[in-house]
Amino acid sequence: MPKPNSTFVTEFVFEGFSSFGWRHRLVFFVVFLTLYLLTLSGNVIIVTIIPLDRHLHTPMYFFLSMLSVSETCYTVAIIPRMLSGLLNPHQTIDIQGCATQLFFYLTFGINNCFLLTAMGYDRYVAICNPLRYSVIMGKRACVRLSSGSLGIGLGMAIVQVTSVFGLPFCDGFVISHFFCDVRPLLKLACADTTLNEIVNLAVSVCVLVLPMGLVFISYILIISTILKIASADGRKKAFATCASHLTVVIIHYGCASVVYLKPKSQSSLGQDRLISVTYTVITPLLNPVVYSLRNKEVKDALRRALGRKPLSP
Repeated sequence: MPKPNSTFVTEFVFEGFSSFGWRHRLVFFVVFLTLYLLTLSGNVIIVTIIPLDRHLHTPMYFFLSMLSVSETCYTVAIIPRMLSGLLNPHQTIDIQGCATQLFFYLTFGINNCFLLTAMGYDRYVAICNPLRYSVIMGKRACVRLSSGSLGIGLGMAIVQVTSVFGLPFCDGFVISHFFCDVRPLLKLACADTTLNEIVNLAVSVCVLVLPMGLVFISYILIISTILKIASADGRKKAFATCASHLTVVIIHYGCASVVYLKPKSQSSLGQDRLISVTYTVITPLLNPVVYSLRNKEVKDALRRALGRKPLSP
């Protein structure tokens, strides 16, 4: 219960990177802005080129385009305000704005997790069951998988936002982060948060452990199938189609798991803030750069769009 004579909070202040001097913040601003613009540019290219080039009309590139849209929405929810906070520390945000930011952050963050799982399933079917690939991964199945990912994201976000903002906030108003996240907000609540911590852990397990487990089971089956391929070129090509996806998966799930699955007793908001920079600024750049723009088919599509000859094998 709220303490007597406590004042209910109507707005929060982000601590952000205010502990750093203005020179360091300026460097962070330039670096983060550059990464953000590269992420937006890469995602715009992917979302534009995939529908235009018939060679990319496959399930893998459909999921890539959906991931690019989701990553764009995810970064737009966080990074512009973070950049503004680097230039103008101790920015305020009202409770409604904070709830809105948390909702979109969770919706698209969770959507990303399940889209990566769908992409892992696509690679599993392509390598382990190639003769039935076009039947299993038809247009309807792809739409259902991407819609299901977004639906899970929306549902989980509603649960989390309702859980957090059903609590009273009084006296404490400084969020030890650069955006509205669950754990920093729970630390500001002036009521027992045990049930909310359990809800947060349950959601984290559902959106991190379950998809991560499915992806790694898929890759165990994929690797066992690849090792049975007789030709060295065939094995190399099969591994190449999976390497980029596996890289993104490990970094994405790894960073998020460290923050959201770590016991509360071991939680350090300062450490979590640094890890959060990785999965809000750096990881979104991996999709367009590591996963797509280094892909020969995407580069060939770009060259065709620019009227140039595709690269030779």
